[in-house]
Amino acid sequence: MTIDKVVESSAVHRIGILTSGGDAPGMNAAIRGAARAAECLGIECIGIRHGYAGLINGDFIKLDQSAVKGITGRGGTMLFTARSSKFSTPEGVEEAAGVCKHMGIEGLVVIGGDGTFRGALDLSKHDVPVVGIPCTIDNDIGCTSYTIGFDTACNTAVDAVDRLNDTMQSHERCSVVEVMGRKAGHLALSVGVATGATIILVPEVKYDFEKDVNERIRAARLAGRNNFTVIVAEGAEPGYEVADKILEATGIDTRLTMLGHIQRGGSPHVRDRVVGTSMGYRAVSLLASGFSSRVVAMRGDKFIDLDIREALSLTKDFDYEMYKTFSALTFLDKTTLLQTFKNS
Repeated sequence: MTIDKVVESSAVHRIGILTSGGDAPGMNAAIRGAARAAECLGIECIGIRHGYAGLINGDFIKLDQSAVKGITGRGGTMLFTARSSKFSTPEGVEEAAGVCKHMGIEGLVVIGGDGTFRGALDLSKHDVPVVGIPCTIDNDIGCTSYTIGFDTACNTAVDAVDRLNDTMQSHERCSVVEVMGRKAGHLALSVGVATGATIILVPEVKYDFEKDVNERIRAARLAGRNNFTVIVAEGAEPGYEVADKILEATGIDTRLTMLGHIQRGGSPHVRDRVVGTSMGYRAVSLLASGFSSRVVAMRGDKFIDLDIREALSLTKDFDYEMYKTFSALTFLDKTTLLQTFKNS
C-alpha cells in the first residue's frame, strides 16, 4: 500500500504515540518524526508514557514542537517504556480502548517489536486505528529488512570488542563476548564479521563445541595467533559456559564480557535517526489518510507499509550467506574457501 498524494484533510484530529518493549536508539527520532508530522497536518499529538500501562493509567503529555525539540540525538525514549501484565488480558485491552475513546484519541502510533504490534492488533479489534513502527536492536522483525536501533547497537558492540581486542593481544587471552539476541543472531553475526572474530555462535546454526570452537582455536594458535575472540548471541549458549569450556579444553586464559544493556544506550547513529524520522512521518501520514492496522517497514532502502496481521505472520531469515563467508575466511583451507564461493 502506498500514500499516493499529500494529505489535504486529515481523517484524525488527535493521536497518541507510545513506545513499548525494550528501548532502542532511534526511538526518540521516530517520536519526533511522528509528532512533527502531526503538527504539520494540524493533528493534536499526545505522548503516552510507559507504554500500554500508561495508556490504561492515563499517563499523558502534550507532544508539540517544543516537547520534541532536540530529542533526535538522544538515546532511549522520552516517553519511557514498560511492560503491562494488565494489558495482556482481554479486560486490560478493553480498558485501554475505552481510554482512547474517552480521551478522543482517534489513532495510535506504537513503536516497538512484535509484542508491541500484537498489542496494537488487539486494540484495533476494538476499533482503535493503529500503525506500528519496528524498533528493536535485535533486527528480528520479519516484515522489515531493518529495525530502528540495530545499526547503533552494532556500532556500540563493535567499539567495545575493538577495545577488548587491544587488551587480549597484550595478555594473549581468549575473549568471549556475549551480545544480545535472545532468539536471533543478527547482531552477533554483524559484530563478529565487523571485528574479525575467531568464532561466532548464534541460535540459528547448530555447532559441535569441540570441533567448531575448541579445534578452531587450536588451529589458529598453531597458525601463530595468540589471542582469540568468540562472539556469542545470548540465545545460543550462556557466555560463561562457553568461556569455561574453552578454558578447560585449551588451557588458554579466557575472559567473559557480557555487554548487556550498554548495547541499548547511547546517541543513535545517522541511519537510526534518519529511518526513525522517516518511519514516524509515514506512520502519521497513514493515520491521516484513514488507514489503520498497518506496520511501516523497509524493503531494501524503500519504505513500505503492510497489514499488521501479515507483518506478525512473517519471520526473518538468518543471513546464512554472510555466516558461510565468515566461516570460509576463518582458518579454513584454500579448497574449502573455493568451494564456498562455488556454491554461493
